[in-house]
Amino acid sequence: MKEGTSPKKPGRPGGPGLRAWLWSLLLPGLLLLMTLACGGERALPSPPPPLSSPTPFPLPPPTSPSIPSPTPPPTPTPIPLSLAAGVPIPLQQAATALIEAYPNRYRPAGDREGGGVQIQIAPPTPAGPTIEWVYALVAPFPTIPDGVAWADVEAAWDGTLTEGPFAHRPLLMSPATEAALAQAVFGRPPGPDAVLALPAEQLLDRAWAERPAWAIVPFEALEPRWKVLRVDGRSPLDRGLDTRQYPLVVRLGVTASDPELAARFLADATLPLTNRDESQMTVLLMTGVTALVRATAWKMEQKGILYPAQDIGDWLRSADITHISNEIPFAEDCPFPNPVQEDLVFCSDPRYIELLESIGTDIVELTGNHFADYGAEATLLTVAMYEERGWPYYGGGRNLAEAQRPVTITHNGNTFGFLGCNPVGPAFAWATEEQPGAAPCDFDLMHAQIRQLRAQGVLPIVTWQYWEFYDYAPTPQQQADFRGMAEAGAVIVSGSQAHHPQAIEFYRGAFIHYGLGNLFFDQMDELETRQEILDRHVFYAGRHISTELLTAMLEEYARPRPMTEEERRQLLEALFAASGW
Repeated sequence: MKEGTSPKKPGRPGGPGLRAWLWSLLLPGLLLLMTLACGGERALPSPPPPLSSPTPFPLPPPTSPSIPSPTPPPTPTPIPLSLAAGVPIPLQQAATALIEAYPNRYRPAGDREGGGVQIQIAPPTPAGPTIEWVYALVAPFPTIPDGVAWADVEAAWDGTLTEGPFAHRPLLMSPATEAALAQAVFGRPPGPDAVLALPAEQLLDRAWAERPAWAIVPFEALEPRWKVLRVDGRSPLDRGLDTRQYPLVVRLGVTASDPELAARFLADATLPLTNRDESQMTVLLMTGVTALVRATAWKMEQKGILYPAQDIGDWLRSADITHISNEIPFAEDCPFPNPVQEDLVFCSDPRYIELLESIGTDIVELTGNHFADYGAEATLLTVAMYEERGWPYYGGGRNLAEAQRPVTITHNGNTFGFLGCNPVGPAFAWATEEQPGAAPCDFDLMHAQIRQLRAQGVLPIVTWQYWEFYDYAPTPQQQADFRGMAEAGAVIVSGSQAHHPQAIEFYRGAFIHYGLGNLFFDQMDELETRQEILDRHVFYAGRHISTELLTAMLEEYARPRPMTEEERRQLLEALFAASGW
């Protein structure tokens, strides 16, 4: 080994090999720098081509993770809805309204189609509450008989009735009523020619044209030109009617192939459960002349203040609204009654108001031409006594403005507007701007008030102290004036002046009674002044549906009693003849 050298260590580059390797790395960079330093005029060598030239191709659009499309819900199958023959029209209308409101849920059932939901008559197992539909046996208003036995109705249905006013007369009714009664009431179809089925809208005119005639109609089809006949003494116009004892009732219910369907239907549908809901009914009793004077007052002193009402008090008390036309003022200094008093200046002892309390007075008419007989002090006392008892009054008052104002009363959703006047006088009896008294008649004002009441949904009741005529028939001028109130929109027009009952008329949808006769007054000289009529008007859901004539005969100058059957027949025949019937 030479001095100054050292042996190589394995694995480490060195010597000429190392230098060659370094030059191979540095030489390309030096050449590039030298080229740039000489001005860059020489072109740079082209870079070597790539190893391969790839063929271009479009990239797919980005996608979200795959989610399966939702399965659409199945289209619901409408539930078939079927109605049994004889289902009342209001229930048919409710079913139609339901189908229109939910066309994807309900549809009319086809012929003989089973399943779904059914409204049936007398169902064995209804799925919901029982529906109760009340019917009435009716005849044209000018019919003398007031009722029949149920046995006679059954005989008429079978075609075997041979006695009585309706013998050999078919029962008129609509096809739906016939079907309902055949199933639910009689349990059999009618006998040959026993029933004449007509469209419901034709029944009334047909019955009037063929009097004597009778019919059966649903309660909601009642109107005043029908007279409701009692069946075994019961009438659907009676308050507190026990429908379990009244035969003309059809019961219906809802059944379904599936309890869930029935529950859904009952939740969706708005079905009336009855056509006779007493919470929508109002009975208004209108009366004629009350004058607690002369022999009537004398009898009250002898037999008690309540004596005049002892036989008909229940009629008066049973009404929801009892109208009294008291023509006489109460006066503190009123003399003891004289049964043969000759002058016509009248007053009543304030104690006599107990009679008006006992009969359930609800509203007082003050149109009488004796209302101011004892001067302003007595007139104001009378008004104050009514106010103390909470009795509204109309047709008279403390001054003209009060006397002419309509008074409204609402009962069971039925609102009535009472207004009245006195066209006769005498002048001292009329109220003025400063004096109390009866309202003088201003027909233009009253007609405008009636129209305004009707526009407000109020039922106008017009009564007045008209001229007195001792005849059943009204005069032509009386007809014109009474009809004028009906033309303006009055529902009831009633003459409170008459001491003699007068005719009745149906005019422009109004019930006109030209005179009712006395209630409590002492006129016993003639049969006609002893005859008395009390009009029992029935309203339902804002509509006048019926009037019943209660008839009484005055006894002992003070006490009206119910007429006998023969007395009533005599009065009604005379009354209906004067009415043109």
